[in-house]
Amino acid sequence: MGGSSESPIESKKSNSKTPRKPKETVLKQKSPAEFFAENKNIAGFDNPGKSLYTTVRELVENALDSAESISELPVVEITIEEIIRSKFNSMIGLVDRERIDAALYDDFETVKAREKRLAKEARAQELQAKHASLGKKVKDTPASKGIKGRGEASFYRVTCKDNGKGMPHDDIPNMFGRVLSGTKYGLKQTRGKFGLGAKMALIWSKMSTGLPIEISSSMKKQNYTSFCRLDIDIHKNIPHIHLHEKRENGQHWHGAEIQVVIEGNWTTYRSKILHYMRQMAVITPYAQFQFKFVSDTPDKNVTVRFARRTDVMPPIPLETKHHPSSVDLLLIKRLITETSKQNLLQFLQHEFVNISKPHAERLIGEMGPDFSSKMAVKSLTSQQLVRIHQLFRQAKFDDPSGHCLSPAGEYNLRLGIIKELHPDMVATYSGRSLECSDRGLNIFRFANRIPLLFEQGADVVTRTALKRINWNNYKINQVQDKIGVFVSIVSTKIPFKGTGKEYIGDDITEIASAVKSALQQCCVQLKSKIVKRLQAREQQERKRNLSRYIPDASGAIYNVLKQMIPSNPSKKIRYGDDLELLRNVSDNLVTKETFSEKLTKHVEQVDYEMALEYATQSGVSEEPKETIYIQSLEAENKTIDLHTPLFVFRVFQ
Repeated sequence: MGGSSESPIESKKSNSKTPRKPKETVLKQKSPAEFFAENKNIAGFDNPGKSLYTTVRELVENALDSAESISELPVVEITIEEIIRSKFNSMIGLVDRERIDAALYDDFETVKAREKRLAKEARAQELQAKHASLGKKVKDTPASKGIKGRGEASFYRVTCKDNGKGMPHDDIPNMFGRVLSGTKYGLKQTRGKFGLGAKMALIWSKMSTGLPIEISSSMKKQNYTSFCRLDIDIHKNIPHIHLHEKRENGQHWHGAEIQVVIEGNWTTYRSKILHYMRQMAVITPYAQFQFKFVSDTPDKNVTVRFARRTDVMPPIPLETKHHPSSVDLLLIKRLITETSKQNLLQFLQHEFVNISKPHAERLIGEMGPDFSSKMAVKSLTSQQLVRIHQLFRQAKFDDPSGHCLSPAGEYNLRLGIIKELHPDMVATYSGRSLECSDRGLNIFRFANRIPLLFEQGADVVTRTALKRINWNNYKINQVQDKIGVFVSIVSTKIPFKGTGKEYIGDDITEIASAVKSALQQCCVQLKSKIVKRLQAREQQERKRNLSRYIPDASGAIYNVLKQMIPSNPSKKIRYGDDLELLRNVSDNLVTKETFSEKLTKHVEQVDYEMALEYATQSGVSEEPKETIYIQSLEAENKTIDLHTPLFVFRVFQ
């Protein structure tokens, strides 16, 4: 009777608290498409608005690359068409239904919340009426805003058409439906960031709308157009083809037209997209852009055309070899695996830039007794590879020549700035190879000839312009003057920072020094122009001041001469050469107006001589300027272009 016992209920409770054994972990693998779908912010698809901007950017840059690859002057047409929800539902075969349980939705407004909102609006109207009765300025009452639910999405059809190279018929599915496959993975300057291009737009389309992408393409001298409708199997990273066929190409068109439907936000990213298009027109004045935004509300429609201003294109970027000081151990191993060279001497000489045969022999001699020129490169041990890598890091090599790069060039950059912004003065400077509407500094950044619009504060260009340039030394007021700073950096590998790759860090001394030097060179050019302009302004001010005193000076001189005339005509006058002047004044042949005319002519003559001297020093012709438009050249015309930073002199053969 006195012993202890457990009841069945207590035993059951005790058993329920027994910790469960964790399940065995299973090793899983993700495809590249699945990785980018889950980490879409890496490629610039942070939110619907940014996704719309990035889609436009990727399509435009692919179009430019395609046209430039065949030395064709780019013509790019980009259209964003707004799709309302009812139209989108009909596109996917979904029938609109009336709400049955209104309280189930996120935008449902309770009776209490509605009464509170109406009371607030009534108080605002009473306050407005009171101000109106007192004669105070009354602001328009904002329209009542309904509650927008989280599910209220906006959809857009983005279409981009170009006159570029086009794509081979059989390659189209893999070029769009397989992530990390493409033609831009060599070591050369490219506009792209990851080589994703339109693939990420397709992934975002599949995530937000489920609709496939449509591609039309035709290559030069091809009598058919390839049409492909596809989406992507994200888990397998393979294209899912809906339709792939050849169609008649009666117009002999070449290029590509890509159409994708995505979720986006035009309202918040409208200014960014238009700003991007304008900056692209600045950096590529040889291209013609046609941008359209089409809405169901005609008042919201936007059409902007950026005309071509020149037919001089930069050279095509060339693929190059690696610089020895920039390689890592893994890259050295890969190069050895892929090389066709047999011995170490040939490998060093032919797989890297800036290593000549004598230089390679010196490097091999420095590596140690275990190395020889004729040793098989594929027989190198791991320790020997580490020794090669260490020597590459420590040895001295010449800087890369930069011949493989394709910068915009001073001529095109200057021309693009003048065409789009119409500044008072422009100065440009092209540095050696390393590889404005508001007052104050307006900074425009370009990397591999594409605009960078985000993360400006942390960029090396912004920090250099704000902290390392003393603008006052160059007669420039950093606060009051309107200053546009345009910096274009090109490289086979831009050292971006951050996941979005929208800015270049300030931690690379060579780049910071190069940017500072380039800006200082531009400032020196501007200073001479500003000084001359200030001198001209001072001359104009001097002329105005002299002209202001002409009436008083003329009257004073005339009155003095009148007083010098003797009252007795028989009295001898002792003024020598001034006798005739006094007689003319006495006879009213010289009047106050005569002196005024003479002084005015003298001031005009002095001003003309000073202006002529200013024009001679600054190289400005007195002849009136006339705009000259050069007609586009036909294919059969053979020409030689002589480039300078200010103009291109074209000689017809």
